[in-house]
Amino acid sequence: MSEEKKPKYGKLIEGAEQLSLGISIVVAVLIGIGVGMLMSNWFNTPWLLWVGVSWGIGGAILNVYKAYKKNVASLDELKDAVRYKKYQQPKDDDEDDDDK
Repeated sequence: MSEEKKPKYGKLIEGAEQLSLGISIVVAVLIGIGVGMLMSNWFNTPWLLWVGVSWGIGGAILNVYKAYKKNVASLDELKDAVRYKKYQQPKDDDEDDDDK
């Protein structure tokens, strides 16, 4: 039992995480529009379509925010890596001397 048991849909979830940001934005907005249209038809209220559109846009913004946080976290891991130390700018106090 040393092997970790993977979930049945593990590969599907991993694939969903790898979707590009553009596709996830479009999918979120389309799902929001679909839910809005469904609610609008069920309750016979046309303004519920705009509630669904708002949810879709909110979901798209949330996807962008999550992708941003994930990229920042991965870059923070790399900033102290030894192999990238030579690319850091030296901290000079003499930067103002160039203007004189």
